[in-house]
Amino acid sequence: KIPRTFNTYFFLSSIIRDTINNNGDASNIIMLINLLWSSLKVSTVTALLQTPGGSPLRSTRNSIVFLQMSSSSRDRQTSSSSWSATNPQDCKDAKDKLNIWPLDEYNARLLNEVHPKSWPNTNPDVIYDFIAIGAGAGGLVSSRQVARRGGKSAMISSHLAGGDCLNVGCVPSKALIRCARMIREVRKAKEQSEFGVRVHGDIEVDFGAIMERMRKLRAEIAPIDGHERGKSIGADVYQGFGRFVNENTIEVIPSPDEKPVQLRFKKAAICTGGRASVPSGIPGLMEAPFTTNETLFNLTTLPPRMIILGSGVVALEMAQVFATFGTKVTVLVRGNALFPRVDPEVGSYLKRHLEQHDNVTFLTMAKLNRIETLQEVDDKDDLPLMRLTVQSGEKEFKLDTECLLVATGRVPNIEKLNLEAANVAFDVGEGILVDDCARSVSNPNVFSVGDCTAGVPRLTHMSGEMAKQVVNNALFGDEWKLSSLVVPSCMYTEPEFASVGDVSVNDEVDIYTTSLEHNDRAILDGDRNGFVKIYCQKGTGIINGCSIVASRAGELINEVSLAMKYGITLEGIGRNIHCYPTTGEAVMGCGLQLINAKWKRLN
Repeated sequence: KIPRTFNTYFFLSSIIRDTINNNGDASNIIMLINLLWSSLKVSTVTALLQTPGGSPLRSTRNSIVFLQMSSSSRDRQTSSSSWSATNPQDCKDAKDKLNIWPLDEYNARLLNEVHPKSWPNTNPDVIYDFIAIGAGAGGLVSSRQVARRGGKSAMISSHLAGGDCLNVGCVPSKALIRCARMIREVRKAKEQSEFGVRVHGDIEVDFGAIMERMRKLRAEIAPIDGHERGKSIGADVYQGFGRFVNENTIEVIPSPDEKPVQLRFKKAAICTGGRASVPSGIPGLMEAPFTTNETLFNLTTLPPRMIILGSGVVALEMAQVFATFGTKVTVLVRGNALFPRVDPEVGSYLKRHLEQHDNVTFLTMAKLNRIETLQEVDDKDDLPLMRLTVQSGEKEFKLDTECLLVATGRVPNIEKLNLEAANVAFDVGEGILVDDCARSVSNPNVFSVGDCTAGVPRLTHMSGEMAKQVVNNALFGDEWKLSSLVVPSCMYTEPEFASVGDVSVNDEVDIYTTSLEHNDRAILDGDRNGFVKIYCQKGTGIINGCSIVASRAGELINEVSLAMKYGITLEGIGRNIHCYPTTGEAVMGCGLQLINAKWKRLN
């Protein structure tokens, strides 16, 4: 019998090929094909395929082949096996079940890669060397690396392969950030005639085109994270929700009309990621049509006003982006400064820049007391209306907004995994409890990777590196340590803010600072905003950490990360020859300060 999702053309052609290869008479097959495709009323055709001697076509197959295909079912096969922008039910399912809209051609392409409508879950009678629960960076890297290195691996994808990074994080946000930077450049060229660019008339921002570009590029990147790519590498891919049955078995629960599949493993990794944390106890919040990073990139209409609850990386990146697009943005800061745990100059510098250059409004010491929904959304292009009561210091404000972005941190996705059955210890707010090898503290055959892990930086590149560690530790007896990692981070505002290591200020630290004000490349680019700070153990060149505020700070920080990883001192960075003119010379400049302080001098 041919499954309804089988490619019938391919099946029939393979029968012809096999018949000819076995010196059989293919005339009856050709006649059958002509009959089947010229008369689509045929619902069932039975063909007896025999070689001239009467022996079966293949010794290992039944010689009777049942073809069950009608005109209507063939059409359904084409239309129902893939997401389609013209199918109303697909549009509804994409929005209601997967939080993806609008379902245009690009989002359809995305979903066909990362959450196919029809994906067969096999049930092999094998014990997997390794199973990854989750299909973000951690699950993708670990399951595929195991397959490449000769192991039998599987990955379980419950939502969208690629995780937050591809679908609702790094990729879509950086696409919007690029458009915002282009807009600022055009405005700068118009306002500053010295660049020799003459811009006449108003500069118009086409928000619809910006979002379409984002969806297009996201769909272009998606195949590398898609199910077919994983399968081609050798990793089995299961679509459904994975949960533990016992200490060496995972159950995959697909759609309601399919039976669960149980998979046995030698080693497993929990790679389920995290999600936006939504604060409790704020009257009206849960009833309000607020947005998080999971729905922000579905917008099709630019909101005139946006209020952002939170002042971390996501909050500030999107504050600058939407302010550049033309939205009036207000950021609610719980404390009195940005990034209170790092060098205070960083937070004050960025706040001042966003206020002066991007017209972002900050309310410090802010508390959201109440939300009232004034208007619900009736159409996908409509925007809601909310009224927020906000306390800032001694003052109370009533602020109306069409978009409330909640960006107050992340929580791990570990609910419903049935961790108790696998004897996996966890903390509900922090994640899976692991040792320094990313191994569960209570079950040595289970590891944890990425945002669902307690006590690790919640960054995509951290997940990718942890995945490599876990593969080596779980299957090859290595002991790669989490404590050995030097993990940089970057906020992609303009200027960017990148940091690595310990950047706290105290009496046991020497700080070396280089401003971009006198950096030749920054002068030539007309962008002197920012500085480099390197923090060393007092009286030495041993680097504790680094903070960089500059355009492309995320590129500059990697030199310092490498130095810290391999014990290169600040003097070593200063003696490293840098290309001229580059902003990277500002990093070298910090090293030169230390070198120059130790110069020998002529009497």
